[in-house]
Amino acid sequence: MRKQYLFIFLALIVANTSQAQTRTTRIGYIDMEYILENVSDYKEATAQLELKAQKWKQEVETKKLEINKLKEGLKTEKALLTKELIEERETEIKFLETEMLDYQQKQFGSDGNLMHQKAALAKPIQDQVFTAVQDIAEAKNYDFVFDRSSDLTMLFSNKKFDISDQVIRILNRTDKREQLTKKQLKDQEVKESRENAIDENPALADRQKVLDEKKAAREKLIEDRRLEQEAKKKEYDDRRKAIQAEREAKKNGTVSEPAKTAEPAKTDGTTAKPAAATATGTTPATTEPAVDKAAERQRLYEERKKELEERRKKILEEREAAKKAKEAETQKTNTTNN
Repeated sequence: MRKQYLFIFLALIVANTSQAQTRTTRIGYIDMEYILENVSDYKEATAQLELKAQKWKQEVETKKLEINKLKEGLKTEKALLTKELIEERETEIKFLETEMLDYQQKQFGSDGNLMHQKAALAKPIQDQVFTAVQDIAEAKNYDFVFDRSSDLTMLFSNKKFDISDQVIRILNRTDKREQLTKKQLKDQEVKESRENAIDENPALADRQKVLDEKKAAREKLIEDRRLEQEAKKKEYDDRRKAIQAEREAKKNGTVSEPAKTAEPAKTDGTTAKPAAATATGTTPATTEPAVDKAAERQRLYEERKKELEERRKKILEEREAAKKAKEAETQKTNTTNN
């Protein structure tokens, strides 16, 4: 069968070449399995079918366990049973085994429910794929488009003739168009025309890749700068709030002078009061020294400064790496053009 396909394929190429010598024969191919794996609707339906298949497998395993349990019971009680009872149980076990095998074949056989439901899931997507392939072939003047996942054996196929990704984009565009507004639809058409141009010229794909990498690096740099500015602003706000709170505390009289060392007891058994307490008749409250607070603020400031310095070094390293990647890509492009 495959030899016949190959013979027909070669005959068509020869016939087409003889009839159209003025232009080059254009051949493309698709991978139906790859396309189905990348269509969201098919993947969701396949996942649901897989859950159903798991349920069938569990039912088969349950039947197997019941049969094995009956076999073990017969083996244990065989010496105590009559010949008629033994034959009756063996007949029952054989019937259950036949029933289990029939059920397994019904669900998982070559003509079982699983295969039928898989085919039913794939049929609508395959019809859409065939329509998309015809549109691509007509628009880009393809003479032949083959499916490499079919019975036709392709010993070698150049990736540049693979139009599977173009087919996937067409299928995805159809799904998206139904949910787009007029403005979004216009933007989508511009994007589609750019993708079609890239498909026609592989050099544009490399150039677009370089532009996308530059855009991603620029956006990352902008994001890093924004985060750094937000961190600095937060640090400034925290310091301002701390200073404001300290001023309010002093203004309200809730912050007292540092505690002083108690004086030794007098000879008459009483404790001497500090001079300030003697003058005012009150005893000052003890608080944490202001020096400790200043040291804590200084420590937090140093830690924040260190963190910002590390982030700045990281940004410089990433910028340098992006620059080297750009130079390497430019050199590669120049080498290719030469």
